[in-house]
Amino acid sequence: MKSLILVILLFGFSLMLNKTEFLFEEVSDTVLPLDALRNNSMDIEFSDLDKDGDMDAVIAMEFRPNVLLLNDGKGRFENASQGRLPQKNYDSEDIAIGDFDGDGDTDIIFVAEDDQHHEYYLNDGKAVFSDATHDFSFPSTCNAIDAGDFDSDGDLDLILGNAGQDYYLTNDGKGRFTNETKNRMPQDQNTTQDVQSVDFDKDGDLDLIIGNEDGNRLYLNDGNGNFGDATSQRLPIVDEETRKVDLADVDRDGDLDLFFSNVDFGKNKNNADRLLINNGKGFYVDETTQRYAVVNNMNTGDISFVDLDNDEDVDIVAANLFGGHLQVALNDGKGNFKEVTNEVFASKINGDAISVDIIDMNNDGWLDIYVGMFRGTDKFFFNKRK
Repeated sequence: MKSLILVILLFGFSLMLNKTEFLFEEVSDTVLPLDALRNNSMDIEFSDLDKDGDMDAVIAMEFRPNVLLLNDGKGRFENASQGRLPQKNYDSEDIAIGDFDGDGDTDIIFVAEDDQHHEYYLNDGKAVFSDATHDFSFPSTCNAIDAGDFDSDGDLDLILGNAGQDYYLTNDGKGRFTNETKNRMPQDQNTTQDVQSVDFDKDGDLDLIIGNEDGNRLYLNDGNGNFGDATSQRLPIVDEETRKVDLADVDRDGDLDLFFSNVDFGKNKNNADRLLINNGKGFYVDETTQRYAVVNNMNTGDISFVDLDNDEDVDIVAANLFGGHLQVALNDGKGNFKEVTNEVFASKINGDAISVDIIDMNNDGWLDIYVGMFRGTDKFFFNKRK
């Protein structure tokens, strides 16, 4: 009997320990310049912009000047926008970062939707950005951008996801771009919300997965940066309005699976998110029902795949809009997810969350959470594991 009691006590202690391990504490008031982050965050990208060994942030703002946050190395961020990042009031929606001009530092491109004013900024190596927008004259109604070496020539090209035809912009190696859409991209007049690149068919080049408002697309690269539409062969099509696309090997079988974060902004779509499993050859099967055991009827703005519990598989943190709340789902190691939101946060995180990024912000070896809020103030959570 004593042995049984001991086992029960040890099991209960183990559960308590595991619960404590992944608690996150909101520290927004102490680490973020909140006045710069109230409303209109649309996208955030992290990179060591000033080369001091920690992760800084750049945030796309809708009809407000974009924001540059510099990290002090301990996860406290300073609003360094003035004097470092040109301040313009455009409808910024998405960000691409990368070394576009080949000088060894991280540059920034913002794309805009309603006013079509894209912005292109070059880094001097110390996170002071000069305006190179005069070399980026490609107006479009744009919600998404992705950078990659699509033509295998050693520099970063761009895909712009537009309302209407998406653009392919070829880099000359020095950060000057040419629109080569006509010869390289399938014709498509859908409204694109996200673009991600990955080698789906394992032939050594970058293919594209495109999240649209009326049917997603999968394009295969011929190796030279010319894309063909392989959607009907490789992707199960449903009537969905996808906000973001994410990829990860959820079932640990060596290939990349797909997650579509879905919304119903137009009031005519099923806003349930979808989890699609790769068969190993870049062909996908919808297995959402049997694998994703979460409340799945919110408008999901974004998710992040990340190993929250250090068990060598990817879990999910989901940012939801319009009456939703932040969600966390743990992976059982085989690609099956169970919601554990209440075990991770001390209270429900409500609000219009449109983006979520998980990274070690304070260099303590543990992953922290940044949530971009479309309405409300951005939120920051430190990992309490010690």
